[in-house]
Amino acid sequence: MADDFNNNEDDFELDSPDTDEEELEEDYSEEEYEDDEDDPEGDPHQGSLAGSGLDHTISDEAGTRLDLSDIHGGALKPMDLSSEMKASFLEYSMSVIVARALPDVRDGLKPVHRRILYAMNEAHIVPSRPHKKSAWTVGEVMGKYHPHGDSAIYDSMVRMAQDFSMRLPLVDGHGNFGSIDGDPPAAMRYTESRLTYAAMEMLRDLDKETVDLQANYDESLQEPAVLPSRFPNLLVNGSSGIAVGMATNVPPHNLKEVTDAVCLMIDNPDVTTEEIMQVLPGPDFPTGGIIMGTDGIKEAYETGRGTITIRSKVHVENIGKGGRQRLVITEIPYQVNKGLLQERIAQQVNEKRIEGISDMRDESNRKGMRIVIDLKSGAVPQVVLNNLYKRTQLQANFGVIDIALVDGVPRTLTLTEMLRHYIDHQVDVVTRRTNYDLDKALKRVHILEGLLIAVDNIDEIVHIIRSSRDDSEAKARMNERFGLDELQGEAILQMRLRRLTGLARDELAAQIEELYKSIAYYRDLLEHPDKLLAVIKEELQQISERFSNKRRTQISSIEAVNLDVEDLIAEEDMVVTVTHSGYVKRLPVATYRSQKRGGKGIQGLSLKDSDFVEDLFVASTHDYVMFFTNKGKVYRVKVHELPIGSRHARGSALVNVLPLSEGERAAAVITTRDFPADEYLMFATANGMVKKTAMSAYDNSRRDGIIAINLKSGDELVNVRRVREGEKVILCSDAGKAILFDEGEIRPTGRDTSGVRGITLKAGTKMLGMEISNGRGDLLVITEKGYGKRTPVSEYPEHRRGGQGVSTIAMTAKKGNLVACRVVGPQHELMIVSEEGVVIRVKTSDISRLGRSTQGVKVMNMGERDKVSAVARMVAHKKKAAKADPMQAALDLGLAGAREADEEDPVDIGGDEELDESMIEDDDE
Repeated sequence: MADDFNNNEDDFELDSPDTDEEELEEDYSEEEYEDDEDDPEGDPHQGSLAGSGLDHTISDEAGTRLDLSDIHGGALKPMDLSSEMKASFLEYSMSVIVARALPDVRDGLKPVHRRILYAMNEAHIVPSRPHKKSAWTVGEVMGKYHPHGDSAIYDSMVRMAQDFSMRLPLVDGHGNFGSIDGDPPAAMRYTESRLTYAAMEMLRDLDKETVDLQANYDESLQEPAVLPSRFPNLLVNGSSGIAVGMATNVPPHNLKEVTDAVCLMIDNPDVTTEEIMQVLPGPDFPTGGIIMGTDGIKEAYETGRGTITIRSKVHVENIGKGGRQRLVITEIPYQVNKGLLQERIAQQVNEKRIEGISDMRDESNRKGMRIVIDLKSGAVPQVVLNNLYKRTQLQANFGVIDIALVDGVPRTLTLTEMLRHYIDHQVDVVTRRTNYDLDKALKRVHILEGLLIAVDNIDEIVHIIRSSRDDSEAKARMNERFGLDELQGEAILQMRLRRLTGLARDELAAQIEELYKSIAYYRDLLEHPDKLLAVIKEELQQISERFSNKRRTQISSIEAVNLDVEDLIAEEDMVVTVTHSGYVKRLPVATYRSQKRGGKGIQGLSLKDSDFVEDLFVASTHDYVMFFTNKGKVYRVKVHELPIGSRHARGSALVNVLPLSEGERAAAVITTRDFPADEYLMFATANGMVKKTAMSAYDNSRRDGIIAINLKSGDELVNVRRVREGEKVILCSDAGKAILFDEGEIRPTGRDTSGVRGITLKAGTKMLGMEISNGRGDLLVITEKGYGKRTPVSEYPEHRRGGQGVSTIAMTAKKGNLVACRVVGPQHELMIVSEEGVVIRVKTSDISRLGRSTQGVKVMNMGERDKVSAVARMVAHKKKAAKADPMQAALDLGLAGAREADEEDPVDIGGDEELDESMIEDDDE
């Protein structure tokens, strides 16, 4: 490729820009011109020019005559600079396009590659002979055929010898010809080279006038305009080059597959791209790798342009018994420098852009490539690999640009067009070869027939020769006597005496008979194009059997997509907390541990004065978090986009995560992985209004949020829950009233609606919360001072929406107002958080089940000024067997809907997303 960029001064010359009229007026001012007229000597050339009758002067605007003749008697011709530059650049660009940078569609070679192969063949530097010094070959090519820089020629030769650049190398290099690590080749004086057997197939039949010859740069020698190319080199080895205003980038392919595609088109000229792709599925790069999907391949084959995504071949190995793993890279994308790839990986690791890598080393040897990347303990291999794909050339794109010269004109070609042009070229090559062989056979049989006549009449022939004064007289007398022409007569005169034996006559007769068979075969071949195509197929298949090998590049049916940011983040469960003052954070579940009822809990987070936790839930890092605000808007983010913090940190202000307006705060949070159309969200407002809207209506997002509910003046959103058909809705007020009705009482409406009346509230009271149930389980309520109880949902009568409800707890000043209501079952546990950030976890079975109008029992010991602020519900499971690592001995924490029945207790209460399973033990008590 270096020849594409070699613009040394020997390649071309640009004439100096012609002087225009304005420049002449500056150089030859009127004053200077008058001084010249007063000069008694004058211009020594002026008189001769005037006397010659040639007028080399022009007049300026003032009428002054300007002399444009030079000191040698010539003349300057005024030209428009822009026109001259345009014409000169077009000539230069076409020269680069046609004579340097683009390959010919027939043999897939640029001029420099073609000249290298031809020069080596002419010098007999062939596979059957020893290697020859590369500097000698470069000098031969430069001196005879390619008048450009030696580095351009040598770089092109080096590339043809690299097995990681060429799918089927054409030069057999001996010495250092570079490496995939980016090591440069040794100087041409140190290396040796010769043609490969595959290159000989490119040159085969060149001596049979199969291609046109053209004069070299100084017209002292002849060189081929194109090589016979007995296999489709353009597709097999590909080509790349940058011309002026255009570029080409043809990917390499497997020889066997390309041969099958050519044969398929010979058998069916109207074959489609889809049919060809059954035998030629895609490119086959020398360095292997994995092509992601076939859409890019098909687009390139059908239009001549496309993008192919190539991934490295990587597998995961386990390291010892510690559970650590490592990534092993065995193949990398085509044209990727392995050394630079490793430097890029190391740079990304040092800059903390790729996490989870502890070490990297190159264990490649002559058996193959092996780059080993050791992972840190706990690192997820697929996440690390996705980061490597996104941030390094472990995944690279190959832009296909199938531009080649067709009859000297650059054209963008489809796959079928490239195959068709190659078949047409082979038809022309085999036709010209057959005509050559036929002509040679006819000439040979003609001479042999004359020799046979001479042998049969040898005595008379000898007499004629001996009695003739010279060769001309002998040939004339033989022509007169036996009808022998000039060629036959010359052959007889040069015939040796041993040809006079009887055995020699039999050999002549056999040769003549064999030649007539060949002549008949050649004529039949020329008369039947289908037989000519059969010969092309047969010879192609022979070449394929000799040189083809297995496909190296794997083609995956999975299309390459831009890696989403969550592909770069390990999926794990996080505890997310949102405080009353608008602080949010996420932290791993290992922060908390289970305690008995009445325990004091652990410090969950440090809060500033007057702040308290309002929402606490568990979700995967890949889940969506929908923040519904008190002003009726909804914002959607991923869990991994939330700020991560420690157990004691209060988190980051929600206004730094969401574009909240003044006075806007999060009133409810819903976590989900998808947005099904058969599920609904139930909204409840402080004034007792409810609304039901399909979740699919919220499957979009904007940076500034979207409208979730249309609130009336003075109202605000207090809660949002998921609901399905047939479930029951329970609304609770802070005055201790609750109402239960069927969700069917509320018809679905769109996002921008206000809803209907759900519960009638007295003056001074407001809606506390909303729960969803299937009619089973218990309604658990908790007061500000930590008192609570469970009451079976079945004890609550079902009403129509809009009523005032029934009592759910006996309210007293000692217990404080009602702060939370949850529908629970015996399989659940509660995570209770106080305003001062104290967290306690208790089983619901430890809380007494009492009637609707009872006062309840103490659930959590509260400080004198502390109050309960939030209650989260969890599904408890048995702990797993202890492992060697104490941190791994606890149960996992995940996200599960309360609708899913527990394995130990089949009570299904229905409800919203919640904390699931027991939390990991905290090792820092």
